[in-house]
Amino acid sequence: MTDHYAVIGNPVAHSKSPLIHAEFARQTNQDMTYETVLAPLDGFEETVERLRQEGYRGCNVTVPFKQEAWQLASELTPRALDAEAVNTLKFGDSATLGDNTDGAGLVADIAKNLKFEICGKRILLVGAGGAARGVIRPLLEAGPKEFVIANRTVARAQLLAEKFRIAAKSYSDLAGNQFDIVINATSSGLRDELPPLPENLFARDSLAYDMMYGRITPFMAFAEKEGASKISDGLGMLVEQAAESFFLWRGIRPETKPVIEKLRSC
Repeated sequence: MTDHYAVIGNPVAHSKSPLIHAEFARQTNQDMTYETVLAPLDGFEETVERLRQEGYRGCNVTVPFKQEAWQLASELTPRALDAEAVNTLKFGDSATLGDNTDGAGLVADIAKNLKFEICGKRILLVGAGGAARGVIRPLLEAGPKEFVIANRTVARAQLLAEKFRIAAKSYSDLAGNQFDIVINATSSGLRDELPPLPENLFARDSLAYDMMYGRITPFMAFAEKEGASKISDGLGMLVEQAAESFFLWRGIRPETKPVIEKLRSC
């Protein structure tokens, strides 16, 4: 029998997840479908229950439902507990497992696709929202020398700093500091804005990474002007986190490189 999966969001029509999972299924000979499901803003739980009753095996969860998914899941992986957000649900006979694959996807993209070493490096994570929260633990497990989180509202950064035992700074406090990896986890790119970052932030041979994808963001343009040696958007992270979800559901790891290349050429 064909197994069914979906991504739930609002909006969701723009999602590349159906294309990604269709490529994974074709590559690994999995008998499955994957579609987008638009849930009403006040109807996420009902939408998940409908999919479960219709025999779906699992789903991905995107904006704005990741925290609701975290509350809905009856079981949580350690990384979902850390993130307090869920982007992957796996339906069992009676339980719903919630996972967060974003951090694993980011680390895989940096280390495997971009071939940039994380261990021993100084990391700056810009932003303290859900996108940032989901990637801190996997980045720390990669062994950086230093980890700083900066946010416009410093109190939000300090809450995460206390939870994960890292340093928190305001944007102005970053002046005079340099980092080997600077990751933009804010939504500033959606508004064509740049976080108020100081100059001379990028160390020699540094990586600038924006979790947004599909265009050159102001952060990426700033990084190029400031001399970052490697600059990337988040398309690889999107594919790698999808591969983690696919592995959770199907027990097999797909090849991500050809899928990233296909999306880049679209």
